[in-house]
Amino acid sequence: MPISRSGFDVTPLASPRISELASDFTPEEKHVILHQGTERPFCGVFLDNKQDGVYTCRLCALPLFESSAKFESGTGWPSFFRPFDPDHVKEITDRTHGMARVEIRCARCDAHLGHVFDDGPPPTGQRHCLNSISLAFVAKGEPLPLRS
Repeated sequence: MPISRSGFDVTPLASPRISELASDFTPEEKHVILHQGTERPFCGVFLDNKQDGVYTCRLCALPLFESSAKFESGTGWPSFFRPFDPDHVKEITDRTHGMARVEIRCARCDAHLGHVFDDGPPPTGQRHCLNSISLAFVAKGEPLPLRS
């Protein structure tokens, strides 16, 4: 069983388990999370969230980003300069739409999260640009879910 640096099980989920976890998703959630779609800018529920806590994968609940790494990018999507744990986010070259960019997915369930760009603030210079619909939020002091 692969364990991340922060101690979470990152064993890839089997297709039947992913289907089970996504069974109550709306068509829009399925389009973005399972089929690499993108939600419209400036409409996501977490764009203006200022609470302290952890953003987790909407599908499998793996911790992905901390609020302390969130910043206002002006793009219309929640943006972060570093992941909760680099082992929790995988990067894939995306050559769709006539451009080359880097897609980010959940390392455990392969859910589409968004893209990462090299125009972010210090200390990393990265901007992880995420779809709110791909995320859930756990407020500081609340236990992180263990779903997988």
